[in-house]
Amino acid sequence: MLNRLWLGFFLTAAVAALAQWLVGGNAGVFAAIVGSLFDMARLSVEVMVLLFGTLTLWLGFLRIAERAGLIDLLARALGPLFARLMPDVPRDHPAVGLITLNFAANVLGLDNAATPIGLRAMRELQTLNPSATVASNAQILFLVLNASSLTLLPVSIFMYRVQAGAHDPTLVFVPILLATSASSLTGFLAVAFMQKLKLRDPVVLVWLLSIAVLLSAFIAALSTLSAAALAPLSSLLGNLTLFAIVLSFLVVGAWRRVPVYEAFVDGAKEGFDVAKSLLPYLVAMLCAVGVLRASGALDFALDGIRWCVQAIGLDTRFVDALPTALVKPFSGSAARALLIETMKTQGPDSFAALLAATVQGSTETTFYVLAVYFGAIGIQRTRHAVGCALLADLAGVLASIGVCYWFFG
Repeated sequence: MLNRLWLGFFLTAAVAALAQWLVGGNAGVFAAIVGSLFDMARLSVEVMVLLFGTLTLWLGFLRIAERAGLIDLLARALGPLFARLMPDVPRDHPAVGLITLNFAANVLGLDNAATPIGLRAMRELQTLNPSATVASNAQILFLVLNASSLTLLPVSIFMYRVQAGAHDPTLVFVPILLATSASSLTGFLAVAFMQKLKLRDPVVLVWLLSIAVLLSAFIAALSTLSAAALAPLSSLLGNLTLFAIVLSFLVVGAWRRVPVYEAFVDGAKEGFDVAKSLLPYLVAMLCAVGVLRASGALDFALDGIRWCVQAIGLDTRFVDALPTALVKPFSGSAARALLIETMKTQGPDSFAALLAATVQGSTETTFYVLAVYFGAIGIQRTRHAVGCALLADLAGVLASIGVCYWFFG
């Protein structure tokens, strides 16, 4: 899938460039394409420098939390819920702790760090699966929740906005929180419907109602604020939450007599290993997107969509963020490249860039997650996993558009 997408970007750019040359005599388009290749290769390295630091920092703090027992505490708290949502998984099974750690990494926005943890969880779930090739209910639920990617702190997106020169990198904190909540809830309910989960169970109801009440109260509070007040509030909440999590990890770690410095360094080494493997993929996708933009193919497609949207009387500002939304289910690196490219061409604080960042944080890469997680354990029949995950993607994109118009006008 990724190979076809990447090759398709270059072939589409080639066709568009040839058409401009043959029809309009625009030979300069080839120089623009070649220049874009080198510009995007340089931009990839600049982005990676900051990404090294970000992943190293957060995996270091996550290791402190793990050694302080915070992850085990969370696993015990979620045990009764998992016992009902995944009845085939024993409460003391290693998969429960790994699933919890995977969710913790996703909540902190460490999608690249969450992947190796998620693969370990999927292998543990496979030990309980009676079939070697058909996905179990527990595996499907875990994958869909992973694909919908409930994110509390999208630190990677904050980092990209810092790199792009955004005035306030955490401006999209609350919009992402609302959009990813919508996608996660949709994905969960879709799986619950397909698997006939007993949502009326008292434990499940307590969790669902608690989340629904908290989210509804939060949205109700936000609805009382003006558009001018929403953006500063999002920034404040993002920074406070970020600082509170770091401080709590350190305080609990010190209280539990964890050697916090050594634990941080140990986790940071893993972050360095994860980050260095991403550079080739980032260069490949950023260069492909840059070529697509320089050839005029991407602008031509967006102009067509914009004309259709305008013809039915709707605002067209969201159209410039659609490339990120359309590519996200297929390739996280391509969506990341399109987000960076949108911030570069439109400005990091433009409506299109803010919406693209919100879309990027609202869901995970569905087909990539399916291919990697199921491919790693030899699953061939995914049953209802694809449909439920794509439904969550759609909910995340629509929620992102609505929330960004609400927050940024």
